[in-house]
Amino acid sequence: MKNSKSLSLILGLSACIGSVNAQVSPSHPYTAPHPIYGSFSVTDSNYYNKKQLAQHNEFMVGSHDYPGKPKDMWEVGIKGGMFTIGGDVDAKLGTPGFGIHIRKSLGHTLSLRLEYMYGIAKGQNWQTSSGYTAGGYGNPWFYRYTKNSVLPGGNVWDPIDYPNVYYNYKTDVQELSLQLLANIHNIRFYKAQTGVTLYALAGFGVSTWKGRVDAMHEIRGDAESAAYDFSSINSNGVYTNRKDILKRLKDLQNGEYDTPIERDPSKPYSDMFRGNIAPSVSGGLGLAFRLSPRINLAIEDRVIYNGSDLLDGVRWDEYKTLSPDKDLMNYLTVGLNFNLGNKSRRVEPLYWLNSLNYAYGELRRVPEIILPDADGDGVTDQFDQEQTPAGCPVDTHGVSLDTDGDGVPDCKDKELVTPTYCQPVDADGVGKCPCPEGCKTEVPECAALLGALPSIHFAANSNKLSDDAAATLATVASKLKANPNCKVVVVGYCAATKRQQQLSWDHVNKVISHLVEKEGVSSDRFIFSSGQEGGDCDAVDIRAATPGEDGPNTVAPPHPNLRKN
Repeated sequence: MKNSKSLSLILGLSACIGSVNAQVSPSHPYTAPHPIYGSFSVTDSNYYNKKQLAQHNEFMVGSHDYPGKPKDMWEVGIKGGMFTIGGDVDAKLGTPGFGIHIRKSLGHTLSLRLEYMYGIAKGQNWQTSSGYTAGGYGNPWFYRYTKNSVLPGGNVWDPIDYPNVYYNYKTDVQELSLQLLANIHNIRFYKAQTGVTLYALAGFGVSTWKGRVDAMHEIRGDAESAAYDFSSINSNGVYTNRKDILKRLKDLQNGEYDTPIERDPSKPYSDMFRGNIAPSVSGGLGLAFRLSPRINLAIEDRVIYNGSDLLDGVRWDEYKTLSPDKDLMNYLTVGLNFNLGNKSRRVEPLYWLNSLNYAYGELRRVPEIILPDADGDGVTDQFDQEQTPAGCPVDTHGVSLDTDGDGVPDCKDKELVTPTYCQPVDADGVGKCPCPEGCKTEVPECAALLGALPSIHFAANSNKLSDDAAATLATVASKLKANPNCKVVVVGYCAATKRQQQLSWDHVNKVISHLVEKEGVSSDRFIFSSGQEGGDCDAVDIRAATPGEDGPNTVAPPHPNLRKN
């Protein structure tokens, strides 16, 4: 039965596929455009480039299993938001960043995006620092202008005076990156058109940056000190006072950021950008909302890393050692994206579309599958082994039932259960018992008492008793209980192969076990007889034992280890 169900499923799918191929073939054209991607019709060759058109044409005539990939629109976008640097100096929130990009899908999940980003980050510490003194003249906080000392080059400062300072910075960053976007949300294929997509991204590119710090007053002459006097802040370093400290710093500083930050010696310097330049990698997540077939709104957060510890101009900690942590950039944006392309020749970007729309649509269009059954016996022609006359009950192979195995089908048998010893039978299925008319009747006593006992039928290659067979055995049990001195012989047939020998044994054992365990008949009332010739391999006959006939009520299985399907 398991094999039959599997074969039925395969045939059903074959019929389904045949129906789909028939409907897309030139001899069965669509009567109306079939939507696969919005208004896109799979029959419209305008949506395929030359490379995909050949596959499309093969699919249309049923010689290729998959349709071609349609041309889709390009996406361009603009975005703006907040750009910050996570480093050694506390970042100021709300500093701006903006960007533009162009994006093209690779499929329904992956796409490539080329993006330009410009960001301005600022930072301001509310606690004092003195670690800058380890950096020497290259550190912008090192220069403390006074009247007293002139060093070579005409600069005037006193390098002995190292007061505590409040680190701050303003850094401009530019980046050009190529990113791979993976559309996570479109893996859920339960809507024809999704309105929201969640995506992850990873990219690599090149970044350049230049920064300055607000460390000096405007210089009004070589005789005056230009450095801020931070001693007037009188900070006690208590966190609860940080807002007051930051306010006093704002009042003290002019916000002109006129001193360049220290250059990163591990990264090249670009004269074009007047700053360091380095390769960068990035990763992030985004959420896009489809506003129309042409426009979507995206919220995105991206983290950028280029290996520098001088994006904020500080790399020395308070122990006068190099800070072990590199700086990170964070780019949080909201953007508007636009799909570009002729809608009569290009579909929406594939990451907005359900790739299964076409398959689902075709499954809905498949007509009811009706498998042929020429003789109307309920068994389809693929499995039917006999053209059965109308009204004759059949087995699972479409063969007419013959309960007593006398060669006459039940629908024509006038003696439905003919004992084996009264066979062969005539054309009407009526048997002739051995005793001729007028002789002294020598019918075995138990055969007369028990009467004709039925045969038990099993499904092909099965050892499971059907409900009808169990009911028949209940009738046999009642007769045995009413005649406690009678034994019966349980006969199974076929022994040409090991499988037949074992299955015959299984059938006989199943009948005896059921009568003993379920019906309460003593096991010594049975004579076990399997592997006999001349009967139906899928049937077991039960007959009354003749006077003096005896045999075992159980035997060892012939092939117990034979693998069963």
